[in-house]
Amino acid sequence: MRTSKKLAALGAVALVFATPAAVASAHGKPVHTPNPVVQSDQLVAPFNLDLSFGKVYFADGGLNMVGTLGMGGAPVPIATDQPGASGVARSGDGRYLAFTTTVTNEETFENSASGLNIWGPLGSRVYADTHAFEVANNPDQVNHYGITNPSQCVTDAFTAAGFPVSYTGQVDSHAYSVASVRNGWVVADAGANALFKVSSTGTVSTLAVLPPQPLKITAAQAAGLGLPDCVVGVTYAFEPVPTDVEVGRDGALYVTTLPGGPEGPQLGARGALWRVDARSGHVTKVAGGFLGATNLALGTHGQIYVAELFGGKISMVDRGRVSTFVTLPGVVAVETARNGSLWAATMANEDPAAPGTVVQVTRGHTHFWGHVHR
Repeated sequence: MRTSKKLAALGAVALVFATPAAVASAHGKPVHTPNPVVQSDQLVAPFNLDLSFGKVYFADGGLNMVGTLGMGGAPVPIATDQPGASGVARSGDGRYLAFTTTVTNEETFENSASGLNIWGPLGSRVYADTHAFEVANNPDQVNHYGITNPSQCVTDAFTAAGFPVSYTGQVDSHAYSVASVRNGWVVADAGANALFKVSSTGTVSTLAVLPPQPLKITAAQAAGLGLPDCVVGVTYAFEPVPTDVEVGRDGALYVTTLPGGPEGPQLGARGALWRVDARSGHVTKVAGGFLGATNLALGTHGQIYVAELFGGKISMVDRGRVSTFVTLPGVVAVETARNGSLWAATMANEDPAAPGTVVQVTRGHTHFWGHVHR
């Protein structure tokens, strides 16, 4: 199943109403355990945050807006009418703002346009067309997905269930997240299954292709998917789906991926965290076992935080060990400020009704609304 394309459902806000109730805790007394304190409850689908230069930036694919949080948590628009806005980042010197957009057919989840918008001084505007680059190059065509040498029974079973049986990387672009690097940007493209380097002038190149995600089907998983016994023990290589990218202090890139296939718990918690060499593009797995790894943040002491949308929590990876940091239903984004403070965003929910939020995860102190101390 080409689930790199299922992330288009996020871009089209199809999952806004598929998550649990948004935030469990609000303005309470300071405590020593991680406590999500609501700083804004006026958003819908804040897929990414950026904390820089004293402000909280967000990209909201439900509002089709990129903006900052103002007093009282009110969204202050920077760019409106931006279809499928999802990634946002400021350049290191603060002169440029980059954000990703994607035009998606909400019925088929097919993407017809996607790219990185780079806004700079004096009204400068650059658009890096990742969709056009993907059409011309399709970097993950080197990957083989599905099953190698399937039997007729296996072929029939997966075909009937709507899974492509055997294929190589296909053309699709969903520029989902972005990080600032020296002389440009890195885009995590959830459709292309790759990281793209984008120069300051908008030139796109391939930095890394993420590896296929193999899964050996168990009897329980086969039964859960309604598949016959002949698929038990078969290995299916799912597509990797990069959802976020951050630059570590070691100069490497850190990337979260969804695992491909059904994104719920029926095939297990298969999301992963990766380290990518920024020069060679070499990919190394850091940790796995995440249920919907949609975002990550780097701590000040080597720890890495991972937002698990379908797990309803933020996990922490410290020296390779994974633990739950804080429960936060609907969490879709997580970010750290320069001072180490941790922020997160949650999706809106229809039943029970709840707004999209931005929270500060505090251990007993908070900052001013709409302002982040550097």
